[in-house]
Amino acid sequence: MTDYEVSRSAVLPGDIGRVHALLDDFHHWPSWSPWEELDPDMSRTYSGAESGVGARYAWSGNKRAGAGAMEITESRPEHIEVALEFQKPFKSRSTVSFDLATVAGGTQLRWTHTGSVSGVMGLMTRFYSMEKAIAPDMEKGLAKLATVAARPASTDLFGRARLRNPIAYVSRGDLGCRS
Repeated sequence: MTDYEVSRSAVLPGDIGRVHALLDDFHHWPSWSPWEELDPDMSRTYSGAESGVGARYAWSGNKRAGAGAMEITESRPEHIEVALEFQKPFKSRSTVSFDLATVAGGTQLRWTHTGSVSGVMGLMTRFYSMEKAIAPDMEKGLAKLATVAARPASTDLFGRARLRNPIAYVSRGDLGCRS
């Protein structure tokens, strides 16, 4: 069995609350996770809590995306921890953690994957390290996360303009004439 730890960090524009919200709710992960684009037809299932501890996300996709599940096991304003389990292309369990701190210019985020690999994957890591395997994807994810975190508060997490109070518009029946 081979243990590994891979970390990357960046300063993201946006306050710690906004960055935390992007990480603490799996519904936001498609907007920034580098692995979401491996299979545009990937099936996703959300269960448990909406966000935070107990939120669960499972996926099943093509050979590149594989299949697995994640669950948020710890969530504080400065730290989120996720249990990650792959079923395909190989079985593995690992821990993903995000450490956040307010700094000049935004939020310092440290993203860490830790785990152990055995069997064929353990053997492969003697020739091709987990660092080389996932660090470039983590760097890509941090860049995408910075873009999403930098969007103005007047837009949603996908860059669309937010309605000020869509419930009030519909309940009044005037569809946008009042705010």
